[in-house]
Amino acid sequence: MGDAALEQFCILAKSAKGHAAVQIIAEATSAPNLFAFGELLDQPNLQELKGTEHAASYELLRMFAHGTWSDYKAAAGMLPALNAEQQLKLKQLTVVSLAENAKVLPYSLLMEQLEVTNVRQLEDLLINDCMYTGIIQGKLDQQQRCLEVHYAIGRDIRPGQLKNMISALSEWAKTSDELLKGIKEKVAWSSSMTEEKATHRAELEAKIEEIKNAIKPEADRGHHEGIYSEGGISGMDYYPMEEDRAGRTKRRR
Repeated sequence: MGDAALEQFCILAKSAKGHAAVQIIAEATSAPNLFAFGELLDQPNLQELKGTEHAASYELLRMFAHGTWSDYKAAAGMLPALNAEQQLKLKQLTVVSLAENAKVLPYSLLMEQLEVTNVRQLEDLLINDCMYTGIIQGKLDQQQRCLEVHYAIGRDIRPGQLKNMISALSEWAKTSDELLKGIKEKVAWSSSMTEEKATHRAELEAKIEEIKNAIKPEADRGHHEGIYSEGGISGMDYYPMEEDRAGRTKRRR
């Protein structure tokens, strides 16, 4: 957002000295849709303003890079006066800074930080000058009198903030590694339990099969023994043969 404008101001700053450098700062802080000033703040010609009669202009640029409306009001006696465009932009940047620290911003807090006197004026600022410009995305809850922030652009990194960010990211990476290690241990444990259950099941099935094979011959033997009863063929009457008087054999009944 505003990258082309920022690049153009940085090019101009390379050859600007004194009053020309001050003019670049005034134009940059008034330009619409330009909300990042870090690269401009690092330009050698602008840094040369520190310790000179134009030092206040450089501090004003620093205010737009890192500060808020309340910060400006606290130091207004040592800084150049703001035109209407600069006032609006610094209030827009103040909303962004507040959105970095909380996702729900009460109207009371916003009105205090922006020095807005009524809700209608606040909502117009949030809708027309913040949401429509894309610096924040969110929803106004008129019943709860708050702004629900869904997204906000990032501001320039403050001196020393990078170190804190690296520290926070390192801590996050450490926590993530520990979490990943715990997950891997649980996966390994689950896999070992699955293998153990599979082995136990295979052993159980083999034992069942062994018992079935041992029982089958006994069952077969019992079946054959049931066919023959003691002293004859089961299920049949046997009558011994005897000779009749004619010498023929007949079955005795």
